[in-house]
Amino acid sequence: MSKSETAKTVLVAGAANLVLAIAKLIAGLLAGSSAMLAEAAHSVGDTLNQGLLLTSLSRSERPPDRRHPFGYGNERYVWSLLAAFGIFVAGAGFSIVYGILTMMGRGGSGTSVTLAYAVLALAAVLEGTSWIRAFYQARMETRENGRTLLEHVRRSPDLTFKTALFEDSAAMVGLVFATAGLVLREITGSDVWDGLGSVLIGILLAGLAFAIGRESTGLLIGRAADPAAQREIRAEILGARGVTGVDELLTMHFGPEQILVAAKVNFSDEISADQAEDVAGEIDRKLRQRLPAVRHVFLDPTQSTAHREEPA
Repeated sequence: MSKSETAKTVLVAGAANLVLAIAKLIAGLLAGSSAMLAEAAHSVGDTLNQGLLLTSLSRSERPPDRRHPFGYGNERYVWSLLAAFGIFVAGAGFSIVYGILTMMGRGGSGTSVTLAYAVLALAAVLEGTSWIRAFYQARMETRENGRTLLEHVRRSPDLTFKTALFEDSAAMVGLVFATAGLVLREITGSDVWDGLGSVLIGILLAGLAFAIGRESTGLLIGRAADPAAQREIRAEILGARGVTGVDELLTMHFGPEQILVAAKVNFSDEISADQAEDVAGEIDRKLRQRLPAVRHVFLDPTQSTAHREEPA
C-alpha cells in the first residue's frame, strides 16, 4: 500500500505545482513582485522534483540482477538527493538573489496586484489540497504502525513521501511570506518588503533542501531498520527452536520496503549442523511473514562464549 499511496501523493503534488508554476509566473511578472516570482521558481522546482520522485518509484522496483543482487531500492534515495539539489538551485538560489536585487531597487515593476492576490488564493487551495493528501497518507500509515504522526515522519524510510510532505508544508509557509511581502509593499510603497518576502522564501527552501539532502545521504550510506523492527527480528530469532542467543544483529535498508538482516546466532549443543540449517530456513520464512519488508536474511551459526575452546 505504501508505494501506491506515495505515488498518489506525488501525482497530486505534481499536478498542483504545474498549474501554480504557470499562474505564479504570469502574476509575478504582471505585478512586478519578486516574492511572487520566488514562489513561481518554488513551484517550478517542486514540479521538476515531483517528476524525479515519480521516476524513482518506477526505477527502484527493477528486479535484482547480477550487478545489483540486492535490487535497486536505494535508487529512491538517489533521486530524492537530486530533488534536494533542484530545490536549492531552482528555488533557494533564485529567490534569495532576486529578493536582494529587489531590496536594492533593481527589481521589476508592475501594476496588476489583483491578479497576484487571486493566484495566491488559488495557490492556497491547490497547495492545501496537496498537503492534505500527504497528511492523509501519513495518518493512514500511523494507524497501521501505532506511532504518533511526528514519530512516523521522523522514522519513516520512505523519503519520496517525506519529500512530498516537506515540500507541501514549505509551500504553505512560502505563501504566507509572499502574501505578507506583497501586502506590505502595497501599504508602504516600499519594495523592501517584497524583496524580504522573496529572501525568506529562499531561506525556507534552502532549509528544506538541507533536510532532504541529509535524509537522503543517511539512507544512501546505509541506515538500520527501526528499533521496533529490530526488536521484533531479535525476538523471532530467539524464539526459534535450539537458539540460545544472538551475539550480533545487523540490519540495513535497501529502499523503504526492503530490509537486509544479518545475525550471529548461538545454537544449543543438541542442534546438529543439518538441524541448524533447517532452523535458519524457518527463521527466514517466519521473519518474512512477520515483517514483509525483510527480503534478505543471513544467519551465521556460532558457539556461545561458554562453549568456545581456548586457543592452544
